[in-house]
Amino acid sequence: MSALREDSRPRHGTQQGDESHMAQILVTGGAGFIGSHLVDRLLERGDNVIVLDNFFTGRRQNLQAHFGNPRFEIVRADVTSSVLLEVEQIFHLACPASPVHYQHNPIKTVKTNVIGTLNMLGLAKRVGARFLLASTSEVYGDPQQHPQREDYWGNVNPIGPRSCYDEGKRVAETLTVNYRDAHDLDVRIVRIFNTYGPRMLFDDGRVVSNFIHQALQSVPLTIFGEGNQTRSFCYVSDLVDGLLRMMAKEDFSGPVNLGNPEEYSMKQLAQLVVELTGSSSKIEHRPLPADDPTRRKPDITLAQKELGWNPQIEVREGLRRTIEDFRQRMGSK
Repeated sequence: MSALREDSRPRHGTQQGDESHMAQILVTGGAGFIGSHLVDRLLERGDNVIVLDNFFTGRRQNLQAHFGNPRFEIVRADVTSSVLLEVEQIFHLACPASPVHYQHNPIKTVKTNVIGTLNMLGLAKRVGARFLLASTSEVYGDPQQHPQREDYWGNVNPIGPRSCYDEGKRVAETLTVNYRDAHDLDVRIVRIFNTYGPRMLFDDGRVVSNFIHQALQSVPLTIFGEGNQTRSFCYVSDLVDGLLRMMAKEDFSGPVNLGNPEEYSMKQLAQLVVELTGSSSKIEHRPLPADDPTRRKPDITLAQKELGWNPQIEVREGLRRTIEDFRQRMGSK
């Protein structure tokens, strides 16, 4: 499955929905939360998919529905090591994305973002693949511009506890643009804002998973600081739709923000989760972590213009779906 016909040059597929050619696609980090939902969509439309994952935060059960599918393959490997695969598109999602996980081994996080991205760009260059980098809203740091537009350079502490991820992704963006300019590589950069939905890990330290897990156990919901800091939450199916649109878009490398502009304070989100779960949980305040951004909200004007993309799932509905998934998984433990 992973080999191209000898007489064919890599093709990047056609616009979304045109199935005249189904692509050979590599998804790094494809066993993770977002990656597995992307794999679902790619296989659903008929593509051939190779997942490369080291299973640090990815889980095999996220992909279990595809075991036995002849168009699906898993390679257990780390992006910091070179791989040789014949593919036409690379969705490069590999990297722990929650503070608990990316701060577990900061040096490894930097290596994943820098060496891993170099390796995947090198692979794309060798086989002529279109390359999409999953960057992050963390490149904006604790932003002084609100909402954040793609032309904002950010406010990042280069030696803070979050820098292994923030600066790692900033370097990954730099490398991607350098490969585009030096080697005429066909690249895309997306900056992903807070995303939530089924298959989130219970212990990943993200606010949505924390609140839902705590509420379903009827233990206090932990809010850091006063809870006035804000985030914007995008349901995973909307995010995947944006990734697919970006990969299919011709002559546009980004970067482009993908996120839901609905803005919630941590207090508002906690209250909503308690309401939707019917929990008796109270609120417990803890000290605010260092360099925690005070506000985060995407300006998605560029995504609307270039990709025709808008989030479709409002937060209340997305939380209902996520809570149901958590209930089922917690009940089966």
